[in-house]
Amino acid sequence: MADQAEALREIMKQNPQGGKSRTRIITIASGKGGVGKTNISTNLALAYAKIGKKVILMDADLGLANVNVVLGIIPKYNLYHLIRKQKTMKDIIMDTNYGIQIVAGASGFSKIANLTDDERNNFIQELSELSSADVIIIDTSAGVSNNVLSFVAAADEAIIITTPEPTAITDAYGIIKIIATEIESNGMGLKLIVNRVKSVTEGKKVAERVINIASQFLNLKVDYLGYVYEDPMVQQAVLKQKPFSVVDPKGKATACIHQIVSRLEKVEYREGGGITRFLKKLFGGTGE
Repeated sequence: MADQAEALREIMKQNPQGGKSRTRIITIASGKGGVGKTNISTNLALAYAKIGKKVILMDADLGLANVNVVLGIIPKYNLYHLIRKQKTMKDIIMDTNYGIQIVAGASGFSKIANLTDDERNNFIQELSELSSADVIIIDTSAGVSNNVLSFVAAADEAIIITTPEPTAITDAYGIIKIIATEIESNGMGLKLIVNRVKSVTEGKKVAERVINIASQFLNLKVDYLGYVYEDPMVQQAVLKQKPFSVVDPKGKATACIHQIVSRLEKVEYREGGGITRFLKKLFGGTGE
């Protein structure tokens, strides 16, 4: 798995002309399902697009894909066709009306939930087609398969999603423990988002619990990236098959997503500025 992860990392860092790119790979994972991982992945992608980034959102759930459902899109082709060598990455990548591109997952194909070495190697080679993006957000399946660990190992940042529920916290620690055991960090930033919190204090307490245990028992540093409020508009957006940041652009959950992107980029989140404003802000200008 380590060799595959390294190959994935190197290929996704190549630009189409063969030089090194600055593509940022963010892998989103969770110890259990139902914690809002796909919702956060999708809305993070949209938030990055709003600050002028070229974003590709890849649904790497090879059994129960949901990104296209959240976006209300019916893809013609998906990762199943890619893995079976029926289509190439260029064939399956899709433009959307939300300013991002997506690679749809292979919902319902349980037999490919864990790829063979040959399938995974072919898959990794095809991923080089995504290297022109500024940001690639990879929404993995819940739990820990070899596929999930490969994507986590290849990421610049791996973000673990949990909620305040005791089972979610336990499973978040479980996946962090496996990451600590199975993966050499190589400078990878492991981060935590607490979803569906009722208060800032609740999010902080949950994060401190996970972070302190990881530090004490695993000698592993986990950064608290932020929280997302419990917001009834999120469920309404899911029912409408639209991202919650589109349905309620000034809502509590949307504001949390913007704050998380600010922390990832270490600059103030400002829509519409594009790369020029971002660079001015990054190098100490006003950005106006």
